[in-house]
Amino acid sequence: MTDKPKDGKMSQISLKGSSEAAPRSSAGDVAAFVAKTKLVRKAQQSEGRGLPTGRLIFALDATMSRQPTWDLACSLQSDMFVEAQVHGGLAAQLVYFRGVGECCASRWTNKAKDMTGWMERFECRAGRTQLGRILQHIQNESAKHGIQAAVYVGDCLEEDPDHIVGMAGEVALRGVPVFVFQEGSDPFAETIFRDIARMTGGAYAKFDAGARERLAAYLRAVAAFAASGQDQTYLPKDLQSQIPRLSGRK
Repeated sequence: MTDKPKDGKMSQISLKGSSEAAPRSSAGDVAAFVAKTKLVRKAQQSEGRGLPTGRLIFALDATMSRQPTWDLACSLQSDMFVEAQVHGGLAAQLVYFRGVGECCASRWTNKAKDMTGWMERFECRAGRTQLGRILQHIQNESAKHGIQAAVYVGDCLEEDPDHIVGMAGEVALRGVPVFVFQEGSDPFAETIFRDIARMTGGAYAKFDAGARERLAAYLRAVAAFAASGQDQTYLPKDLQSQIPRLSGRK
């Protein structure tokens, strides 16, 4: 899994050391630096780029059958950031799979335009589901960052269910609730999707291709949940009823 979508603009950060002693800063230099930092932070906040209070992984099945839903998710994801700003802000990461063995993750961002730009550059490709890799990625990221929620949007499952459920158990140990939104009514996938949500302390719901507002409401609610520090009162009743394990949280 890569760190960014494959857009040909991967950047490498190098750390350059120096054997020379750093010069002492005067009181005036320190004051000027502090003043400049405050101005930068103020500008960031005015652009919606203040420090986020929550992190959310936004994962999508991007195999060929998913193109209409990918386009829908692209148009709706900015709502998540707008909603999250009300509750403190959100850093999100886009994760998707498509084609043969392609499974990628973006960098973390708290700007909707970044997410939109990444999603608009991609087309869905025929392939098999790779939900196991998504769950593994959630584990890996949770070891580096505190992640308040993960969202997965898909319609079917073509992997070993025992393996997927086992992976969900590992995610549960990391304390990351997974919210699974299924398009359509594949009964086999529904069973496993419900197990993932239940085991991780998340929730499951269905939507159909014409239910734009339903999916939009779910995404806004989970964004508020993540940004507010997992306050489940921001979730709709059908999701709240599935997560009694969080009842003791704020």
